[in-house]
Formats: sequence, structure tokens, C-alpha cells
Amino acid sequence: MRGGGHGGPRARVSASDESMQRALNAEAPRIPGLFHRITGLFAPYRTRLIVTAVLVVLAAGLSVVPPLLVEQAFDVGLFPEAGGPNLGALARIVIIMIVIFIVTSCLGVWQSYLTATVGNRVMGALRVELFSKLQSMELSFFTHTKTGIIQSRLQNDVGGVASVLTNTVSSVLGNTVNVLAAVVAMILIDWRLTIVALVLMPALVAAQRRVGQVRARIATQTQESLSDMTAITQETLGVSGILLSKSFNRQESEIERYRTANATQITLQVRQAMSGQWFFAMVNIFLSSIPAIVYLVSGWLLVGGNEGVTAGTIVAFTTVQSRLLFPLMALMRVGLDVQTSGALFARIFEYLDLRPRVTDKPDAITVEEAPGPLGLVEFRDVSFRYPDAAEDSRPTLDEVSFRIEPGQFAAFVGPSGAGKTTVSYLVPRFYDAESGTVSFAGADVRDLTQDSLVSHIGIVSQETSLFHASIAENLRYAKPDATDEELREAAIAANIHQTIVSFPEGYDTVVGERGYRLSGGEKQRIAIARVLLKDPAVLVLDEATSALDSLSERIVQRALEAASAGRTTIAIAHRLSTVIDADIILVVDAGRIVERGTHAELLAHDGIYARMHAEQRTDAL
Repeated sequence: MRGGGHGGPRARVSASDESMQRALNAEAPRIPGLFHRITGLFAPYRTRLIVTAVLVVLAAGLSVVPPLLVEQAFDVGLFPEAGGPNLGALARIVIIMIVIFIVTSCLGVWQSYLTATVGNRVMGALRVELFSKLQSMELSFFTHTKTGIIQSRLQNDVGGVASVLTNTVSSVLGNTVNVLAAVVAMILIDWRLTIVALVLMPALVAAQRRVGQVRARIATQTQESLSDMTAITQETLGVSGILLSKSFNRQESEIERYRTANATQITLQVRQAMSGQWFFAMVNIFLSSIPAIVYLVSGWLLVGGNEGVTAGTIVAFTTVQSRLLFPLMALMRVGLDVQTSGALFARIFEYLDLRPRVTDKPDAITVEEAPGPLGLVEFRDVSFRYPDAAEDSRPTLDEVSFRIEPGQFAAFVGPSGAGKTTVSYLVPRFYDAESGTVSFAGADVRDLTQDSLVSHIGIVSQETSLFHASIAENLRYAKPDATDEELREAAIAANIHQTIVSFPEGYDTVVGERGYRLSGGEKQRIAIARVLLKDPAVLVLDEATSALDSLSERIVQRALEAASAGRTTIAIAHRLSTVIDADIILVVDAGRIVERGTHAELLAHDGIYARMHAEQRTDAL
């Protein structure tokens, strides 16, 4: 690759006022048809939603009946027009009320189970869909996006909409029915008092919409800030980050960076918690004051000689109105939550709408269907520059052509940043060439399915990636159904078996995060064994020994020679001593192949390769 490290992580910057300002200025992405897409998530669960809706409507409808029975309890049971209390009628009313409470509670439990099931399944499906989309993205997406930010989208954003997914449907239905039923009941009790109780509702709805817009903007800002914190945590609390901070004695600066990002998060969380509080305080004051106003208006009506206003009327009306308070407040809160979650859904859909640059053609064929022999790799006039490179910049590869026959050992050498590693990225199609043709087994790699192409290519890089799992589990990543004997054979071929069995737990030894419990040479040989389990036709070695000491390099080099036997090998090398036996050596400089030949031929040519060889021999003395 060119100097500057295309494909490497972005330069780290400390959390500062700049990150704070970015969070405060963040706006939710605008996604077309957002509401339709959100409701579409529930499509597979229509039947359950219908049952939930029926249960919610029944429970909400029944919950309004007891307040209506209160009027009967007062006017018929406790204070009938003639005589004392009618205990028989009062007992029947009370029994009906208790039965309604029992039925409503049972319906509520059933409805809660259905909504929790649907909501969590939708959230789980959304998380898997997002993870699948990220798996399909090309390499450049991950080299230019912090891992912590990706993790935040996957965990924090999806988790942030959990309550909306699990509670919104039932809450909206239930509270809507409760509000409508309460209003109807209030009208039936006394339409004049109903007008008094609801006169300011349109103004409250308008105010709620404005508050929701503010909360949605703050929610987006909060998630951006949380992404920054997740990125800092991922960078600094991994083994590599801890080693780096300790090596440079930068623990205090890392703490300060986290403290600053945390202060931004606290500010935004407080703003999010407080947004709308004055609105709900005013709503609460208004709704709580209605009974007192009703008493006053009822007094005016009684003084004016209006009939139809009794003690039972007033008690029943205020009871129903008090039941309006909580569902109405809940409905407004749900409305705000939906508006707030819309910002998070927009961020999620923004990732779901990403389109990978590298995709299969509709008529793509498998490697087995390709016309040429397996292991044949060829570049014809290939030019390439990385996606983020300036249009007027020098191409990373400039009209590169070569042919590697099946079973050949080809080595690419040259100065750092010359474009050697880029060659290894184009063969398995991690990127697509701008022009020219990269062919595998006689077919353009763009005409092959990615799965079949990668299944025939094994890569051993300088940066060995191991999971925090046992050695056996790491090996089986290449072949999940591999037997213990196959693991043993691969380990023997990679010259690591004796080392593994010397550990107290053998193949069950947990290697630690990124394999930090192992030495560099041991990690590389496990990586080689893993590739051998895959048994690829083409082996790509990207400076696989450059980070090792001389002894480890010799051990790993023997393992690589065994792994290369009988298969096409492409080696990206810095140390020329590792490739002197290559069938062909290609010297890359400034994106072009400037020399090619065997070790002896290139020394005789007395060009760049000869000078590099002389310099390395001098350094070794």
C-alpha cells in the first residue's frame, strides 16, 4: 500500500470541545419512509399483534366500566332516592367491579407476554440483520470506521429502541382506548363538564409535537457521544491499548480523554432527561386541577338550577377524569418516545441501507466452473487506488501485469508503500480493481462468487488474529467439523504440535485476547495450521515473519515452506532471505513492477533488488 497506511485505523484524537460540539450539532439522518419501515418490522408477527390488540381493547374497555359503576354505587346502592342504603344492589355492583378487576389483570398479563415476545423478537431480528449487513461490507468500510462506533450502532442504538419495540403497540392501543373510553364516559355522565375538562387538549398536543422534535435531536446527539465513548473504551481497554498507554506512560491522558467524553455524555443525558419535563409538569398541573374546576363549575350549575348534576355525577365524573390522567400522560410519553426513537431508527436504517462496493454479479459462477486450472493467478494491466484517495493522486497500483502458474512460489518485494500488500487484497477481491483484470483459475474474479473464490485462498498475515478461545477452537474456525486427528496433522505440518502438547491443557489451552498468552512465533504457526486445515489452492503470505525474531522466523519459515508445498504461493516479503528460493520474484516500486526474475537473475541485473539485498546483508553484519 502507499505510504500513509491505507487500510489502517484512523489517527486517534483526544476527546475535546471538538467532540462535544460534534455531538451537540449532530442531526438524525433522514430516512425516506421511516414510519413505514418501522411498522414493516412487525409484519411477520401480524397474528400475535392482532391478538394483542384485541386483548388491549378488551382490557381498556373493561377498565372504564368500574368508574361508571361508581355512580350506580352512590345513587342506587348508598344513597337511593328513598330509604337507606340498598345493600343487595350495592353487593352486586361491588362483585361486578371485582370480577372486572380480575379479568382485566389476567388480560394484562397475557398481553404483556405477547408484546414482550414480539418486541424482543423484532429487536433480535433487527440486530441480526444489522450484523449481517456489516459482515457483507467491504474491507475499506472497516478500515475507515472505528470498531467502537460500529459496536455502538449494533448494541446501543438497537438497545435504545427496545422499549419502543416491546411496549409501544400495547401502550398506544391500550392508552388510546382508555382515553377514548374515558372521554365517552365523561360525555355520557355530563357533556358540559367534559368540555371544561378537555378545552386545552389541542394546545397540549401541539406543544408535545415540538417537545418531541427537541428530544429526537438530543437523542441523536447522545448516541453520537455514546459511540465516541464506546470507541475510546474499545481502543484503550484492549490488550493492545493497555500496552500502548503503559509503554508511553499515557494512562492519565487516556483517563482525561475518557473523562471529557464522559462529561459530554453526562451533559447530553441530563438534557435528554430534562427535555419535556416542564411540558409534563404543565400537563400534570392542568389535568390535576380539573377536579377542582369541575367542583366549581358543578356549583355554578347547581346554583343556576340545572338538573342532572348529583353527587354521584360529580364523583363518577371526577373518577373517570382521574383515570384519563394516567393514560393521557402515558400516551403523550409514548408519542415522545416514538419521536425520540425515530432518530435511533434512522441511524440503524442508515447502516442497513449501506451498499457494499464489492458484490456478486447475478450470473456469477463458482471457481469450479472457471475455465482455467485451479491455482492460476493473473493480473492484466491492473490499476487501483483506495476509495478515499484523491482523484489526482498517484495510483497505488499502476498497470500491473503478471502471471503465476499453479504451484509456483511468487514473491513481491520492494520499498514500504510500494503497493505489495494491495496485490494480496485484490486476489481474494477484498477490493475491486479500477481498471484491468484480476483473474483466478482463468476467470475474472468479478465473474466469480466471493464465497467460492475466498474458499480457495488462504491468508497468513503479519497481524495474526486469534480469538479468546482454546487453540482447538481457533483452529476449527477454518473447518468447524475438523476431527482431532485433522487438527493434530495440521499442527504437525505447521511445526506447532509439540509446543501445544507441552501446555498443561494441550489443545484446550485458552490463548487469551488476540492470542497474547502465546509468543509471536507460536501465534503465527497456529495461524499457519489454521490455513492448512482450510487446504487452499492459493496461499497468500503477507510479511508473515517480519515481526519475529531470528529464531522464531526460522521456525515459522520451515512451517511456511511445508504449507507452501504443492500449492500456489504469493509472498509479500520485506526480508529477502525468506524468498530467495521463489520461482519468480517481482519487485514493486511506486505501484509498478519494475523488475522480475529469480533471485540469481535479479542480482545479476544489479537493480533495485540487488541494492536491497546488499543493504540487508550489510545490516545483518
